[in-house]
Amino acid sequence: MLGEISASPRISLFRARIRSRSFDDDTLRVLDSILVSNDVNLLIGIRSALTEFMRDEAMLVFREIMEESVEIKLLCADFLITVFAIIGDVESCMALRYEALIMREENMVAFPGLKVSCDEWATFAEHSLEHGFPDIANQAYAKAILESSKAKNGVNTKMDDKFNDKRIQELNTTLQPKRNSGSVQAQAAAYLKRKNAVKWPCQPPSNTSAQDLGSSQFRNGLRKYNMRRFKEYRLQINTD
Repeated sequence: MLGEISASPRISLFRARIRSRSFDDDTLRVLDSILVSNDVNLLIGIRSALTEFMRDEAMLVFREIMEESVEIKLLCADFLITVFAIIGDVESCMALRYEALIMREENMVAFPGLKVSCDEWATFAEHSLEHGFPDIANQAYAKAILESSKAKNGVNTKMDDKFNDKRIQELNTTLQPKRNSGSVQAQAAAYLKRKNAVKWPCQPPSNTSAQDLGSSQFRNGLRKYNMRRFKEYRLQINTD
């Protein structure tokens, strides 16, 4: 069955576009067309095959863009988040969303527009909780608290502070009984271990020619991927 799935013309086309780094809306449309089926068992097999393929490709992608700008890295992460969401790989989707938020946070001094707001951290915490990752939600909750405190003590106080305070209080109430759960800690450790598998690597790739090729492919592919997504990133990153 897996052999038949791999041989599907549309799946072959999708894989070819991903391997050529054609990160654009046409590739997403091909993916959407693949997942149209009334055969539940076939659809499960397709999703499984695509999940395995995309996790492997994500590792290659992040190695290839090691030396690229933060803009390229975030555009790339945004595209892959969308792909994993369409496939239904919640784990990879949440992991990349978290990594993208952290990357924005680490680069906000040089690029103030990348600052992650209290609202964004609270939203991510809520989504993490909904998808069964309470410990990750707790980390995002802590960051939401920190950003809320900064906003109150600085010049960026907004009219929706009371709303954010209410969201944070509700999150705290929901998370409180889960914080001392051994099963939650084990689940979180397993999640973080898997998350690291799709984390941007710390060391550059050893194959320089492959890296140069990857850089060229990414620049060409991402230019086609609607540059306004970067400007709207703070909205897009928190969509399901």
